[in-house]
Amino acid sequence: MQPKARFRKTTRPAVLTLALVAIFALSVSAGVTASQTKRVVKVAASSGGGSVLANLKGRTLYSLSVEKHGKFICTGGCLSIWHPLVVSKGVRPTGPVPLGTVKRPDGKTQVTYQGRPLYRFDGDTKAGQTGGEGIKYVGTWHAAKPPASSSQPTEPVPTSPYPTSPAPTESTPQSPPTESPYKPPYTY
Repeated sequence: MQPKARFRKTTRPAVLTLALVAIFALSVSAGVTASQTKRVVKVAASSGGGSVLANLKGRTLYSLSVEKHGKFICTGGCLSIWHPLVVSKGVRPTGPVPLGTVKRPDGKTQVTYQGRPLYRFDGDTKAGQTGGEGIKYVGTWHAAKPPASSSQPTEPVPTSPYPTSPAPTESTPQSPPTESPYKPPYTY
């Protein structure tokens, strides 16, 4: 009987040590994950009215209509005017909207929104400017816009595709019913 008691005494400290090591490893890995995220996008007011996505300095971010699914059009000389929004390898970008990343042909990690790479336009010199909107270069450049806010009032959706008139109230005089101008050609 003594060997069993001795066996239990030696396993308890080992199990306790193993549990402490596992807890420490989990807390360290959770800390590493949290430090690998970085806020890179915010919502800003545009000079033309409305809201746009912007970098943290307030500069409007754009996407090219034909760049999607990892296909890059803006390379070479294009990059002297359109500056990619990039993050370090392994960093997960965050902001007020869901963001992703894609690997550029030069190996850098570019931030994406709705599957499209994001860029800053060199012609915008101040926060909120949208001078790159509508520029055509193989595709069309558009300012990245956040989805409509749910706090904004929305019009009710009609249940019928036909317009309806308001129901008469007691204070509104009702006109007598009129005979239909439609007369069938035949009497049955």
